[in-house]
Amino acid sequence: MNILKILQERYTTKHYDPTLRLSEGELQQIREILRLAPSSINSQPWAFDILSDEETKARLSEHSMSNRERVQTASHIIVLNVYRSIQTFEEERLPTLTTGAQSFYRSQIAPRGEEGVRSWMERQVYIALGVLLTALPMMGIDSTPMEGIELEAYDAILGHEKYRPLVAVALGRRDPEDENQPSRTPKSRRTDVFL
Repeated sequence: MNILKILQERYTTKHYDPTLRLSEGELQQIREILRLAPSSINSQPWAFDILSDEETKARLSEHSMSNRERVQTASHIIVLNVYRSIQTFEEERLPTLTTGAQSFYRSQIAPRGEEGVRSWMERQVYIALGVLLTALPMMGIDSTPMEGIELEAYDAILGHEKYRPLVAVALGRRDPEDENQPSRTPKSRRTDVFL
């Protein structure tokens, strides 16, 4: 497996083949990848929806802005959620952490105040997103990370008491005619990113 080659060929899929579906074995691997994602002090302030039913996808697609078609035609949609309440996070997650991790949270994270703690928790979810986006092309699965969604509407549709949506990912198999794939539209990346 050549990670550089995989990342050179990975791209944000714009058009999916709606007839191709992920297998249960692939979904099990994706669940385990998300479960094993790293987070600061092993905080894991997240929960994940893996959705495939057409009714839910149709409802979410109405609130997916320019991603509407992707939500409708992708095999699955993963919604990455974060704890809604800092108090619930502290009650549920802190007791499971090591003494050192608890001390770090209380001395370094909690003093940042509500906005600072929320921001810290959200950044942990983005670490899981990065792991997922790296793992999927290794499995031969195409994906589209989506911040272009209406979070309040997603929240109302999903209706989780403890969690709220933060970002979503469409995944499946590309339409062979997708113009965004690197073989048709060369990948463009900065070369001046290293200081």
